[in-house]
Amino acid sequence: LETESCMPHQFIEKQSTILQQQFNRVGHVEHGSVALPGIIRSGSVGGPENFNLGSMPSGQQQITTGQMHRGHMPPLSLAQQALMGTINSSMHAVQQAQSDLGHVGDLPPLGHDLASRVWVQNKVDESKHEIHSQVDAITAGTASVVNLTAGEPAETDFSAVGCAITTISSNLTEMSKGVRLLAALMDDEVGSGHKLMGAARTLAGAVSDLLRSVEPAAAEPRQTVLSAAGSIGQASGDLLRHMGEGETDERFQDILMNLAKAVANAAAMLVLKAKNVAQVAEDTVLQNRVIAAATRCALSTSQLVACTKVVSPTISSPVCQEQLVEAGKLVERSVETCVRACRTASEDGGGGGGGGELLAQVGGAAGTVSQALGDLLQHVRRYASRGEPIGRYDQATDTIMNVTENIFTSMGDAGEMVRQARVLAQATSDLVNAMRSDAEAEVDVDNSKKLLAAAKLLADATARMVEAAKGAAAYPDNEDQQQRLREAAEGLRVATNAAAQNAIKKKLINRLEIASKQAAAAATQTIAAAQNAAASNKNTASHQQLVHSCKLVADCIPQLVQGMRSSQAQPDELSAQLALIMASQSFLQPCSKMVTSAKAAVPTVTDQAAAMQLGQCSKNLATCLAELRTATQKAHEACGPLEIDSALKTVHTLRSELQDAKMSVIDGQLRPLPGESLGKCAQDLGSTSKAVGSSMAQLLTCAAQGNEHYTGVAARETAQALRTLAQAARGVAASTMEPQASAAMLDSAQCVMEGSAMLIHEAHQALLHPGDAESQQRLAQVAKAVSHSLNNCVNCLPGQKDVDMALRSIGEASKKLLVDTLPSCGKSYQEAQTELNHTAAELNHSAGEVVHSSRGTSSQLAMASGKFSQDFDEFLDAGIEMAGHTQSCDDQIQVIGNLKNISMASSKLLLAAKSLSVDPGAANAKNLLAVAARAVTESINQLITLCTQQATGQKECDNALRELEAVRGLLDNPNEPVNELSYFDCIESVMENSKVLGESMAGISQHCKTGDVAAAHTHDAISEAAQLMKEAVEDLMVTLNEAASEGGMVGGMVEAITESMYRLDEGTPPDPRGSFVDYQTTMVKFSKAIAITAQEMMTKSVACTEELGGLASQVTGEYGQLAQQGRLAAATAEPEEVGFQIKTRVQELGHGCIHLVQKAGALQVSPTDSFSKKELIDCARAVTEKVSLVLSALQAGNRGTQACITAASAVSGIIADLDTTIMFASAGTLNPEDDECFADHRESILKTAKALVEDTKLLVAGAASSQDRLAQAAQSSAQTITQLTEVVKLGATSMGSDDPETQVVLINAVRDVAKALAELISATKCAAGKPADDPSMYQLKSAAKVMVTNVTSLLKTVKAVEDEATRGTRALEATIECIKQELTVFQSKAVPDKSTTPEEFIRMTKGITKATAKAVAAGNSTQQEDVIATANLSRKVVSDMLATCKQAACHSEVSEEVRHQALQYGSECTLGYIDLLEQVLQVLQRPTGEQKQQLVVHSKRVAACVTELIQTAEAMKGSEWVDPEDPTVIAETELLGAAASIEAAAKKLEQLKPRAKPKQADESLDFEEQIVEAAKSIAAATSALVKSASAAQRELVAQGKVGSNLANAVDDGQWSQGLISAARMVAAATSNLCEAANASVQGHASEEKLISSAKQVAASTAQLLVACKVRADQDSEAMRRLQVHMADCSLSLVVPQGAGNAVKRASDNLVKAAQKAAFDKADDANVVVKTRFVGGIAQIIAAQEEMLRKERELDEARKKLAQIRQQQYKFLPSELREDHS
Repeated sequence: LETESCMPHQFIEKQSTILQQQFNRVGHVEHGSVALPGIIRSGSVGGPENFNLGSMPSGQQQITTGQMHRGHMPPLSLAQQALMGTINSSMHAVQQAQSDLGHVGDLPPLGHDLASRVWVQNKVDESKHEIHSQVDAITAGTASVVNLTAGEPAETDFSAVGCAITTISSNLTEMSKGVRLLAALMDDEVGSGHKLMGAARTLAGAVSDLLRSVEPAAAEPRQTVLSAAGSIGQASGDLLRHMGEGETDERFQDILMNLAKAVANAAAMLVLKAKNVAQVAEDTVLQNRVIAAATRCALSTSQLVACTKVVSPTISSPVCQEQLVEAGKLVERSVETCVRACRTASEDGGGGGGGGELLAQVGGAAGTVSQALGDLLQHVRRYASRGEPIGRYDQATDTIMNVTENIFTSMGDAGEMVRQARVLAQATSDLVNAMRSDAEAEVDVDNSKKLLAAAKLLADATARMVEAAKGAAAYPDNEDQQQRLREAAEGLRVATNAAAQNAIKKKLINRLEIASKQAAAAATQTIAAAQNAAASNKNTASHQQLVHSCKLVADCIPQLVQGMRSSQAQPDELSAQLALIMASQSFLQPCSKMVTSAKAAVPTVTDQAAAMQLGQCSKNLATCLAELRTATQKAHEACGPLEIDSALKTVHTLRSELQDAKMSVIDGQLRPLPGESLGKCAQDLGSTSKAVGSSMAQLLTCAAQGNEHYTGVAARETAQALRTLAQAARGVAASTMEPQASAAMLDSAQCVMEGSAMLIHEAHQALLHPGDAESQQRLAQVAKAVSHSLNNCVNCLPGQKDVDMALRSIGEASKKLLVDTLPSCGKSYQEAQTELNHTAAELNHSAGEVVHSSRGTSSQLAMASGKFSQDFDEFLDAGIEMAGHTQSCDDQIQVIGNLKNISMASSKLLLAAKSLSVDPGAANAKNLLAVAARAVTESINQLITLCTQQATGQKECDNALRELEAVRGLLDNPNEPVNELSYFDCIESVMENSKVLGESMAGISQHCKTGDVAAAHTHDAISEAAQLMKEAVEDLMVTLNEAASEGGMVGGMVEAITESMYRLDEGTPPDPRGSFVDYQTTMVKFSKAIAITAQEMMTKSVACTEELGGLASQVTGEYGQLAQQGRLAAATAEPEEVGFQIKTRVQELGHGCIHLVQKAGALQVSPTDSFSKKELIDCARAVTEKVSLVLSALQAGNRGTQACITAASAVSGIIADLDTTIMFASAGTLNPEDDECFADHRESILKTAKALVEDTKLLVAGAASSQDRLAQAAQSSAQTITQLTEVVKLGATSMGSDDPETQVVLINAVRDVAKALAELISATKCAAGKPADDPSMYQLKSAAKVMVTNVTSLLKTVKAVEDEATRGTRALEATIECIKQELTVFQSKAVPDKSTTPEEFIRMTKGITKATAKAVAAGNSTQQEDVIATANLSRKVVSDMLATCKQAACHSEVSEEVRHQALQYGSECTLGYIDLLEQVLQVLQRPTGEQKQQLVVHSKRVAACVTELIQTAEAMKGSEWVDPEDPTVIAETELLGAAASIEAAAKKLEQLKPRAKPKQADESLDFEEQIVEAAKSIAAATSALVKSASAAQRELVAQGKVGSNLANAVDDGQWSQGLISAARMVAAATSNLCEAANASVQGHASEEKLISSAKQVAASTAQLLVACKVRADQDSEAMRRLQVHMADCSLSLVVPQGAGNAVKRASDNLVKAAQKAAFDKADDANVVVKTRFVGGIAQIIAAQEEMLRKERELDEARKKLAQIRQQQYKFLPSELREDHS
């Protein structure tokens, strides 16, 4: 750098030269900077230099391009490459914007009425606002690029640069759309539209130049970037000026630029002074450091000037001000660096005695720079804090408010209070003088009087305050004097508020205008960022949610902009201010949701620049919304009481707009606004009319109650609804082709406005005169008139008028039925009957058309209603003609009565159709229409039946035809439910009815031929119709048979499997969208499913052959899915041999499935064929073997994935083991074996946990590496978690069972780690081989974060577990994190594997109630033990509740609405419980009374959520809901459960086979068969017994002996408990019997155990009979059936023989068989007797010893049995005790 003057705009880039010689030889790359330190040559070394001060000359620059050899540039880093990608995509966007700006946008034809002009003006305002905010963002982004690219490439944040460039390009794209629209809307007489388009193109070109200059590969000089940025600033200013939005304060901009130049001049002086220091420095390193610092200072100053030029046109934007301040901070830091470098060079580098003076000069120059920079930033801050002028009272008012607050806080310090009072007196004096001056200058006498009165009020309050201050000064220790001064200050404050109310209100409104402008701009930026991030958002759900929320906000922005602009244009107009307040309130909620959606979408956006832009915009929007919310609230408090007047004025304005629209109708110039259509406006009018009626009803109620606030709110809502109504009415009128109809619509709407204005006025009068009866009466009359006007307005809608005409026509025609004498008949009876039938069919058809057209257009409804009224007139004439042919007077009366019923039903049909067409979304409207249509058909049938009683079969045929005509429309809407049957129930019903239909058709054909021989000419037609009907029914049956595969039709299944096999070899498969891992996982799933289904087919082949068809169909579908996935897996497998093997094995499995399906079909045809059963079993086994071959082929393709599967299985086992350990710990049975302590295991736990973290990293990295590394990582993680689990279990055991809750906390912590590892392994398996932007990679990262979080939680728990003061707190924190993770899983879209009942769901919610009470108690006690217990219990109950909630909600029979409610309330309950636990944490940290009171608030919220959950569970059951806590219900459930358990045990016995053993004597071959058969008999007998007991229990409930009387509720509960206990005992005894029989047959149990089990069955069945007998009627049928299944002589009951001895006889048979076996076993025992004397004596002694030991064991066993029975006896219900029986 060689120059005498380092002025910021005098850098000559050509003087910095890069020399690099090219050699054609290979060498090593050297990384480094090509910029070498420059040399500053001294000017005059001998003495100080002279400087000439003056204005800064214009910038000079010279750019030379093309001189650098690109091949020798250093390679781009990854961040630079990403920036290049962002720049390239942005360049494409800029080019598209330039292309779009080539022509002006198109506008639809618009009218010239007031509404059209307002629409144009609003669109202009909206477009200007959006363009201004987008230009603000472009300039701010440009300034950000300038600031971020100031340093060296190594120091540059390229991600932030990319974000700024993305902001520029995305806003330029949106700006081009707005500019095209604005150019079309602007008056183009002077060419302003074309000028605007030209300025926009210039701006786009400047942006393009900037993007090219900042490309990392371009290496453009710095001055090129600054020049391009300056061009953007200049083009932005021109664009804003062309659209009339330029900054009006040009003086401010001039000062801003002069201040920036002053900073540059001061910096140039600092550079010169620094150069002098560098000249005298002896150390070269220090000299170079000073030179570099001076150079950086000059560059940062040049950058500040460029940034000022960029943001100057948009300096009103906070983001632009922020960028300018940031550039100033860069200058400040560079100045500090320069001063430090000079100081170091002077102190350490020598320089002689002049060094101090030179350093002082540098310091002075630096101070000058700082001063100039401070002036610049202060100027910017002053503009940022400035607002519109509020008035002369603002400063004085603020001073009064602040000083009075100081007086309040200075109570007790009389001196300070008096000093503040002096300041207060001066401020109030200034305010009084200003008000008097304004009063003298006021032209309006009334306003002058108001000002003078307010000034006098304020002066009097000031005088009182001064007197009180004197008293406080005279008596400083007198508290009464201080209190008097305080009260006087309060009075002065109130007087100031009253006097300066308008000033305060203006200030608040101005604050709201600024806040709304910034919020609208921030929302626009967020929407643009969301649109830019859409392409890289990989999460569809979050993207759709963000798009939806952006659409809602985009609809609200115009209203907010209009309100803001209207308020600024009319600062004294109350209605404009209230409109702004309402728009702001409406804007807050959707915008807050958009912020939430945007923040949620940021992590799912793969483009880093787009994600950063979206995050920054959402954060900025959240800040603006907070300010808008505060400003709206304060402005509403100031303007709220005037809402009624504003509403009244709004209604008058709407009336004027409608009048203007009517004049345009007369002139033929009324045109619909863009976006309006007849259908949309008509629907809006119909729905809005109800909203108007509702708001008016609220207005009447509030006015009658005298509530001014709510009356104002209701008036505001009414005015808002009327605005929508007026817009809809104008849209309907503009879209209607008939001028007369348009005028009628506008007239009716004007009547509504007039009546509404009168209603609001009367409501205001009612508030002024509360309790005035006359006022209330007028209010009711006006409301009635408005309601009538609303109806008239709705009736003017197209189609409604025609319906009304049809209704009037029906009414007029029905008058014919009121005559006393019927007219004479002009037709014969046969002709009259034929005519009646014909007109009835036409009327019925027209009724269906009315129903159909009510969902269509208004013209269709008009045509259908007109046709219906015409057909009704003809039908009525035919009915009257038919009535004249009746002989008796009673028959005539019946016919006329039926005709009247038809008339009434027809009118109701038209009214229902009219209501539905007006508001299609109205509740129950469709049902009412369907009911009305059915009523018309039924009333016609009644009349026809009455008139055709003499014609056999004719009335039935006619009625059937009309019924068919009525239900034909159901086929046009197959998605509308017509019954509550399931899919398969419907198939079965259709099949049954199809058979009946076919038989009926044959019967009709046969009876028609034999019934009327004279009508032989119709027989052929009848036969043909019957044949066609038969064929149609057969086709229907074939279709149903294909859908229902239970019939054994396997031909289609075989063809489907064959086609799937052939498809494996068809050419090249479609492009795979997933990886091999995806297809492998899916194939494993379907392969296992096929194996399971094949095993089930083996089981069903024995006893349930009718179910084989469904299983065969299931195998067919599963194989089809497997083959489809196999084709894709083979295409993606590496190497190709693996793919070929997969296809081969899948095809072999297909052949096996074909054989299995064929054998299943054969067995269905011959269910008893044993040969077919054997073949099916063989085929099923073959299928299972081939499935294993498919799995082995898949495993060969991905070793790592298989290792993940194995590891996941191992971790699942570990989790199950930990659950068992938790149960032992909770029971207090987890005791240490040695005298060890937890400290012995702490280091092992910590070491193993850290090792697991390292394994986790390897596992995550393995997803992107080879399969071998993935396998190693999975195996290592499984081993480490096993070790960690063991050491944690040892550590928990060492703590002893005295503190089980702490043991559970520790085990829960490692269980969370294991669970997170299982999820991580699953995510790794899914992400293996996927690209980095695949959604599974995000799931992997999320799982890794959860894993790290849980390991960290474990480490914290380990460290805190011995600290009694904190371990409860730590346990609670871990529980909260665990619950949050469970909630995340609950809120996911994953469907649970199984479903549960609502009763089970309710049982789980009761645990929440218990845990809530325990949490509140723990919070109140603050004992760590209570907190630990609460944490453990909370973890379990919340997890169980969430699991059962989702399982119950996802049941197939639960409606979508109830499912949504259950999931919503489950989430709310969990969130409420989390808040409760977090409140407990706060109480532990700060146990104050206020904090503890919050526990009750949170617990009530949880209780309310539990109540909603229970109600939702009851709604799941519907009308079949029963209380699961009802004892009778519990009894019946247990009985049925016991029966099911016994039947399940019996099925096990059926499959039981004796063990294989060597051949013995023939008489012993059937012993084990005898045991099995005896056990089967007992199981069958007890099952029948329990079912009979269930029937007896239901009979008692039906008879009212149980459950009907609340007074006997306790007794009923005791009886039910006895029945429950007895049923459980029977089930348990039978289950034990079956297990004993199984073990005995297999040789694993003794015959004694079998005998004991059989006797226990007999005893338990006796107790069951006693429990049933207590309340039963001995003569009842159920009791007789019960006794038939039971006999026990010990109970002294008379029981019939035969079937009644079933249980006893079966038990006796089993006991006898077992005893015989034991006896035979004893006989077969061989004893070897020793022959020697000593040995013989020892053998005898040993036998006697064993006998004595056995006798002692027998006595002990008997005593133990007696004790067990005594203990059980205490808990038995009274009905089962022997003393009670």
